[in-house]
Amino acid sequence: MKSILMGAAALALMAGAVHAESPTASKRIALSNNYAGNSWRQAMLKTYEETAQAAVADGVVAAADAFTTSENQTTEQAAQIQNMILQGYDAILLNAASPTALNGAVKEACDAGVKVISFDSIVTEPCAWRIAVDFVEMGRQEVEYVASRLPEGGNLLEIRGLAGVSTDDAISKGIHEAIDTKYPQFKIVGSVHGDWAQDVAQKAVAGILPSLPDVVGVVTQGGDGYGAAEAFAAAGRPTPLIVMGNRQDELKWWAEQRDANGYETMSLSIAPGVASLAFWVGQQILAGEDVPKDLTVPFLTITQADLDEALKTTPEGSVSNVSYTLEDAQAVIAGAK
Repeated sequence: MKSILMGAAALALMAGAVHAESPTASKRIALSNNYAGNSWRQAMLKTYEETAQAAVADGVVAAADAFTTSENQTTEQAAQIQNMILQGYDAILLNAASPTALNGAVKEACDAGVKVISFDSIVTEPCAWRIAVDFVEMGRQEVEYVASRLPEGGNLLEIRGLAGVSTDDAISKGIHEAIDTKYPQFKIVGSVHGDWAQDVAQKAVAGILPSLPDVVGVVTQGGDGYGAAEAFAAAGRPTPLIVMGNRQDELKWWAEQRDANGYETMSLSIAPGVASLAFWVGQQILAGEDVPKDLTVPFLTITQADLDEALKTTPEGSVSNVSYTLEDAQAVIAGAK
C-alpha cells in the first residue's frame, strides 16, 4: 500500500512539474471558425478539440476553446473575435470568412495584445500570422495532372468552394493561371460554387450540365468530386476525369470505379489537422518563440497507388487527415526561418 501511495504522489508531483514547466500554462487560446457545413470542417474541429483537450489536461495551456459562427458571415465572425478580446483570450486561431473583411477586428485584437494566427482561410492584416498550403500551386497541380492524362485537351468544368473565401480564390487562380500560361488546349466552359460539400456540388453541377458541351475533366477544391460524379451519372453523361479532394465518399466511389472499369484519377487537399498545427504555432508564439508571419505546409496528395491505404484509414463520412504535434510545429517554424 505504501509503495502505491508513493507512486501516486510521484505521479502528482510529475504532473505538477509539467504544468509548472510550461511557459504557457496560464494562457488561454480560442478558435474562431466561420463554417462547419462539410466533412472537412467537421474533421478540422474534431482534430483541434483532441489536440486542445490533451494540451489542457497536460497543463500546457489553461484553456483552448472552439467557437463556430452559425452562418458564414464576416460581421458575425468579427463580433465573435471582439467577444474573444473582451473575454481575455491570449491568442485567437482564425479560420476566416474573408481575407480582408475581418482585418479591422484582427487589428483590434492585435492592439489589445492578443496574438492572432489565421490558418486555412487566412487574413491579410499584417499583424496576424498565416498558416496555409500554397493553394495557388494546388490549383496548378490539378491542371498539370489533367494535362498529363488528357494531353489533347478539351472542355473543363470548375467547381469552386465558398464564395469570398481566400482559399477558393487562390485555388481558382492557380487553375486559370495554369490554363492561360501553359495548357491552352483546355477551356473552362462552366464554373459553379459547391461550398466544399457533396450535396451542394451535386445540385450545382446538375443545374449547369444541360447548358454545357462535352466535358472531359472536372477541376475541384475538395468535397465536391463525388457530387459531381453523381450529377453526371444522373444526367446520363459520360463520367469525365474528376480530381478528388480526399473525402471518404470520393475515395470510396473512386475505388469502386477503379475496380469496375479501371477509372484513374488523383486526390489532393489541405489536411484538416492544420488546426492542430495552428494550435501549436499559437502556443509557441505565446511562449515567446520567434515565429515568422507566414508558414506553409504541404497539401495531402493521394495517388492511384495510395488509394486503398487512404480509404482504409479514412473514417466513413470524414476526410483523409494528419494531426500535427509540437515537434511538427517547431519543424515548420524552423523551416520558415
